[in-house]
Amino acid sequence: MVSTLAWVALALATLGVVGSLLPAVPGATLSLAGVLLYWWSTGYTDPSLVVLAGFALVALAAVLVDVAGSALAVRAGGASPLTAAVALVAGLVLGLVTGPVGFVVGVAGAAFAVELYRTGESEASTRAALYATAGVLGSAVVQVLLTLSLLAALVVVVFF
Repeated sequence: MVSTLAWVALALATLGVVGSLLPAVPGATLSLAGVLLYWWSTGYTDPSLVVLAGFALVALAAVLVDVAGSALAVRAGGASPLTAAVALVAGLVLGLVTGPVGFVVGVAGAAFAVELYRTGESEASTRAALYATAGVLGSAVVQVLLTLSLLAALVVVVFF
């Protein structure tokens, strides 16, 4: 029989998947919290330390993608570090108000506006905005896949 804490752990991991799609919601951290709750509820015996380390590494990878994905994409598009920082802040602010779509629009719009102001070149500004958009969407996909893998592995640990 599955314990109540195991169900809570699975709920946290599920919220982690949902949170990986929302700006400013720590999806990977929620997923890892679910894993740690389950581990604690079993008296630190299940999953094993090796498996727990694997869970932690996957969660860390998701956090790194969350933090760095968009900024790296903006930089890859030729934008300045200032543009990357402003785009991230604008995305977070707009995302908190309007959700994931606002985050993408905020990052792309800010990347375009800052680069246009900085360089005066619409082509370079458009490239920065496109890279920023690709980075945001790509990092969201990777985060969802990583948190889904955490959830699936936790399901296996709990039920099998």
